[in-house]
Amino acid sequence: MRVFKALSTVDYLDCIVFTGDLTQDHSTASYQLFLQAFNYAVLEFDLGCELYWLAGNHDEIDLLASELTHPQIKIAKQIELESWQLILVNSKSETPAGVVSAQELIRMEQLSASKTSLVFMHHHPIDVNYFIDKHGLINKMEFWQKVNRCKNVRAIFHGHVHRGITIDKSIEFKVPVYACPATSIQFDPNCETVSALAQGPGFRLINLNANNTFSTELVYLEQ
Repeated sequence: MRVFKALSTVDYLDCIVFTGDLTQDHSTASYQLFLQAFNYAVLEFDLGCELYWLAGNHDEIDLLASELTHPQIKIAKQIELESWQLILVNSKSETPAGVVSAQELIRMEQLSASKTSLVFMHHHPIDVNYFIDKHGLINKMEFWQKVNRCKNVRAIFHGHVHRGITIDKSIEFKVPVYACPATSIQFDPNCETVSALAQGPGFRLINLNANNTFSTELVYLEQ
């Protein structure tokens, strides 16, 4: 709720992309609570933008689709924003680790061919050097082979790692990668299992410019 309230104060907010793991227990009730919180934010905080979602490893896609029923919550996985488009790529697999299917890779390449694009996904496609890497993207090589051929893709944004991280582009990875902080706890990278930092929930703002450039900043709320 605090994150929704903070987002409602952002000027010119076009949309919200939820990068996954809405639930921890896979329950219908958890999705209903999220819907109640969003509905409250719309009514009480005047949150007027649309929300799009990706499934995380803890999520149930069928429940996301059936329970998040609100006129401002959209199931679409392509978002058109004037000179930009946002491509939401499914990385959920049968395990906590991620896989982007061959079909999804083809879709990403085809969509990005005609317009400047940002790609959003749940799992991280580059190791971040702490325990969460064992649950990262399994087919990293295939993913990057495709991304490196997509001339209009400007960056990758993901969730999953519970920290706001930036990894610059390189010879091997030709676009930068931005991890979005969690709206719950932020992970301590120096621990071998889940341990929370003394840091509040957060989100990442992305500002898109008409000249095909963008900027991004991290926002953290008080703990």
